[in-house]
Amino acid sequence: MPDSVEELEQRIESLRAAVRQAMSAGDRPRANALKAELRALEDAWDEALETLAPEPAEAPETPVHRDGASILPLREQVHGALTLLAVPAAPKLIAQVYNACFGGDINSAKLTSLRRDEERSFRSAPFARPYYLCAALTADRLAPVRGLLAISTWQLDRRIIGALSPRVDFLTAAVSIAEHLDRLPTIDRGAARLLWLFAENIPGAADGIGNAKPDTVIRAARAELHTHQPVDRSHREAAAARARTQLDDADRLFGSHLRSVRTGTDS
Repeated sequence: MPDSVEELEQRIESLRAAVRQAMSAGDRPRANALKAELRALEDAWDEALETLAPEPAEAPETPVHRDGASILPLREQVHGALTLLAVPAAPKLIAQVYNACFGGDINSAKLTSLRRDEERSFRSAPFARPYYLCAALTADRLAPVRGLLAISTWQLDRRIIGALSPRVDFLTAAVSIAEHLDRLPTIDRGAARLLWLFAENIPGAADGIGNAKPDTVIRAARAELHTHQPVDRSHREAAAARARTQLDDADRLFGSHLRSVRTGTDS
């Protein structure tokens, strides 16, 4: 018999602790093996969770809605939008993506306190949830980036923001959105408007004023990514390596909060 949602959550929590212990011990091969097992359990948790829904979704990527309003909690709506974007994002973009791609009605103003709520939850009961909506971190100071949300289950370097990262993340998100829309039989007005918001800021991605096609956006965005991504990745990976050695679990998720330090010259 398949594991229940509760059983899977307990196993995920235990496995997260095992991954953390392996990383702390410097046993990266074991940590990588445990991470692969953890991802499989999280996929099983997602599938098990679907069985609890009052009515089935029409497609795996589309959350259930009733009378035009999402029945999912706000944090799950945000998780869905971020998963589709595949990069840290600001509340306004998260709302635009969820509303356009999943037929929701998120008000971005409701997202302003979400990260603080998630941090309080984590600090009171670390790793009690399968995922947290956490912070992107600056590459230099490893501090939280103001206004950007991310998902705790992402690789740490994916949440690092360096000099080239905003552009790389914009292009990555453009590819993700375009690929999602390219799989749909039709693209409605809201989704087409979202695609255009990306296309108009990518050279060669638009097919005319207010008009963009998914395949054209994908090609143009990937062409520019080929230029910026290697350098950006190396900066992110270097910063992530520092974060693993300098920050504790909570600060790796929500950022290091700088404190003033007294020096010998202070009076």
